[in-house]
Amino acid sequence: MAIIPKARSRGETRLDRRLRLSEHASSLITMRCTSSVFLDVAALLMMTAMEPVMSQPCLSAFSAALHADGPASEHADALSLYGQFVGDWESEIITITPDGGRHHGQGEIYFGWILEGRAIQDVWMTPRRKDRRPGAPVLPVAGNWYGTTIRAYDPTQGAWRITWIDPATNSYRQQIGRKQGSDIVQEGTTDSGALSRWSFTEIRPNSFRWKAEVSSDKGATWRLVVEVFAHRVSS
Repeated sequence: MAIIPKARSRGETRLDRRLRLSEHASSLITMRCTSSVFLDVAALLMMTAMEPVMSQPCLSAFSAALHADGPASEHADALSLYGQFVGDWESEIITITPDGGRHHGQGEIYFGWILEGRAIQDVWMTPRRKDRRPGAPVLPVAGNWYGTTIRAYDPTQGAWRITWIDPATNSYRQQIGRKQGSDIVQEGTTDSGALSRWSFTEIRPNSFRWKAEVSSDKGATWRLVVEVFAHRVSS
């Protein structure tokens, strides 16, 4: 199967040829991202020469439909509340037992735009991926989470509808998030019916503190359960 582009034809300008080669490169990338096409030796040589282009990642149709490059324009200002976190983060985690015992762990966090930029999805995990293995020590109180959050802005409420799903620890939450002063506060309930409050505090361009609190007396008092200190990973 010959897939080498034709030689420059008489009358073809250099710009025309560049455009044609660009289209050909796109077709090669598509072929590389599918397993149903066999490439001949000449094609493989050309792909090697085009290595900077061919190194582009393969996105599945599902990924392309889910992910977005930025916020939806109609609510861009409101969407920046969580949009400011888009990117990759490393985290230090502290869990606190009811008797005051403190336990430490490390984790990773990833934020990105989804659904035409109308929502944010993030993935939180502890331990870090390189340390995840069968039989790894379990972080007391929180467990070894590997979950995802969907954060969708609801313009009718002027607030965020938030769903946390973590099958790794069988933890599921629904919350409402709003800006409160310089913080972001998410409120909901636990499986037992106790009040739950998750907050982003001390927010800086390259760091933030996140904390999970619970109240068993209808908000009269709150107990700190988890703290996360996150630092942005340089791209």
